[in-house]
Amino acid sequence: MTTVEYDVDGRVAIANRLLKGSSARSFDPVVELDWEMPLEEGKYFLPPKVVSLYGTTLWNSMTEEQRIELSRQEMANVLSVGIWFENLLNRALLIRLMREDPAASTSHYELTEMGDECRHMTMFGKVIERSGARPYMMRPWERAVMYSLPVVMRGTLLWVVTLVGEELFDALQREMRNDPQLQPIVARLMQIHVTEEARHIGFARDGVMRRKAVRSKWETLAAANLHGLGGPAFRRLFTNPEMYRRAGIADPRRAARMARRNPEFHNVTVRAFAPLSAFLRQADLMGPVGEFLWRRAGFLP
Repeated sequence: MTTVEYDVDGRVAIANRLLKGSSARSFDPVVELDWEMPLEEGKYFLPPKVVSLYGTTLWNSMTEEQRIELSRQEMANVLSVGIWFENLLNRALLIRLMREDPAASTSHYELTEMGDECRHMTMFGKVIERSGARPYMMRPWERAVMYSLPVVMRGTLLWVVTLVGEELFDALQREMRNDPQLQPIVARLMQIHVTEEARHIGFARDGVMRRKAVRSKWETLAAANLHGLGGPAFRRLFTNPEMYRRAGIADPRRAARMARRNPEFHNVTVRAFAPLSAFLRQADLMGPVGEFLWRRAGFLP
């Protein structure tokens, strides 16, 4: 019987290509964004059509100023979630590097990716501050989950969790970054993030596909279904009642329930998940439990 081996040479070639790309096109947000530029009057911090309450009776009753304020709070919430996730990914990669060859190109690209993520966290935090909003903090139980996750993020599961955190945001940012209603500083953040995340997504997708030939039945079972936990988690995070409270909405929990039933917002979450959903099916990693959880959370049609 022929033994199937992991394609080390192919993985190294991808890492070397991405290292060259990182050297040629990386961004320092401290100098790439104009932090002194004033915010533009009447512009949104997220395009109206992706704001969670867009199209609801509550949205229709709001003034333009209230809608813009809600977009500011939703942007701050999304960027806060992005900071948490990039922190999680960096810690998972650091644990992985303890077991890896420090002279390998794959290790060097993982270190490069961590550097990108550190700059992204800085950029997200500075844009939250520049917008006039405040970050959204994790609850104690959420921090406990985030502390423990990197320990179990190994093999295929590491790259699938990476894609869950990166591709949902990437798909929407590609759609939003050129919207004329968007504040210029937010548009520039999205342009930088899309450019650098494309390399991270490529590395993670390649990691998934190269493990396909060698992963065990149990590795496949875990990776194909555990990612579904991201569905209810992101559903709750994207409709955080605290956003609505900070935006001045009298009953924030009612607003969160309205957002979760909002067909316009459902369309947004389906579009966000569509590229990753297609890839997971291609990689034979859309298990029945994973698919059920994403669909129940509103990320599948």
